[in-house]
Amino acid sequence: MLRLLTITCCFLASAAAAQEYQGFRFRNGDLLFQDLDCGPLCDAIEAVTEGVAGKDFSHVGLVYVQHDSVFVIEASGQDVHLTPVARFFDRSRDSAGHFKIVAGRVKKPYRALAAAAVSYALSQEGTPYDAAFLYDNGKYYCSELVYDAFMHANGGKPFFRLYPMTFKDPAAGKTFPVWEQYYTDLQMAIPEGAPGCNPGGISRSGRIRIVRQFY
Repeated sequence: MLRLLTITCCFLASAAAAQEYQGFRFRNGDLLFQDLDCGPLCDAIEAVTEGVAGKDFSHVGLVYVQHDSVFVIEASGQDVHLTPVARFFDRSRDSAGHFKIVAGRVKKPYRALAAAAVSYALSQEGTPYDAAFLYDNGKYYCSELVYDAFMHANGGKPFFRLYPMTFKDPAAGKTFPVWEQYYTDLQMAIPEGAPGCNPGGISRSGRIRIVRQFY
């Protein structure tokens, strides 16, 4: 009996440790806001989407804790998929070895929504990436996935907010050249003013609190 208890305790301790990364214990449904250095496109996104505490974010993912592992559900690249948390962090490691990531968590009155939001996001695995950044077109970009996941968890009522999107340089009042080329390549008009969401806006929501800054 003592041996069984010892083995059980060791297993639980190992599982708890695996749910931690960089000294932080994750919860299902945590939000990871990330500053990606992807060049002019990320710079343009960050220029018009101020994040919490004045930080710049160009990406967001939803934490999924599965047994003794931590993943991030994200819409990036080709589709919605799971990424191991260590790989997610490594993408934004700067030259000094710091991670430009902030962790958010829905506040206590909304905690019951987190698990349902994760379940919805998981059900969208394989959904194509929304390169056009158009809301509700059967595809997902990063913050759109998070927006819909929590709306679904909230009984179909918006949990976060949509805002008119802009692709213009706030200093010059003109569309960033990188966006002009981007949408020219897609052979479509720039959706200036269309409803959308972004990582910075979600990070400033009054319904979440920042629980860790990995800077």
